[in-house]
Amino acid sequence: MAKHGKKYVDARKKINTETRYDLAEAMKKITELAYAKFDETVEAALRLGVDPRHADQMVRGTVVLPHGIGKTVRVLVFAKGEKEKEARDAGADFVGNDELVEQIKGGWTDFDKAVATPDMMGSVGKIGKILGPRGLMPNAKTGTVTFDIARAVTELKAGKIEFRVEKAGIVQAPVGKVSFGPEKLLQNISAFLEMMIRLKPSSSKGIYMKSLAVSSTMGPAVRIDLSSLKETAK
Repeated sequence: MAKHGKKYVDARKKINTETRYDLAEAMKKITELAYAKFDETVEAALRLGVDPRHADQMVRGTVVLPHGIGKTVRVLVFAKGEKEKEARDAGADFVGNDELVEQIKGGWTDFDKAVATPDMMGSVGKIGKILGPRGLMPNAKTGTVTFDIARAVTELKAGKIEFRVEKAGIVQAPVGKVSFGPEKLLQNISAFLEMMIRLKPSSSKGIYMKSLAVSSTMGPAVRIDLSSLKETAK
């Protein structure tokens, strides 16, 4: 069993482990109990009543958080011709085509997200074994393989996050920073949960959202009363 420091233990004592808090109160708790000297990330861990082993119950998607995630996202775009200019105008940090592929083959991966036009995927596929394990591979399902480069770059810069259910049925997602304050965190996590509700598989039976906990990087988890959320009990 992991041992926690005094500050964590003190923060833990201020949470009633038998209580399920509503979202607004939970966001206040998270910000009040944060004690690290850096700006901690706030993360949601949602347990779903799905079986990811079945393709029709694989929950995966993206959402643009209203207030972003509190970090600068370095976006790389694989494109040619006019789409290169479109990418630069939209604020992409790195833009190119085959020369970028060669650079990545050489070991460079100093970026956070990658976008590619469909006609570049033949070249990008050659570095799939490098990008895939790092979560950097462009994917049409998450909107990062597209000819609408400007939109893709703008959304990623604005705080678009990707998420997918793990084998244990849990979806984890960052919803901001402690410095955002309770109100902005509430709006961000609400946007995430609304998207999760929309993504409920038609084959999912019984309770869809089973439990939800929110915590900061260093702080204790606060459990949420799901019955207080609109439609989550459906």
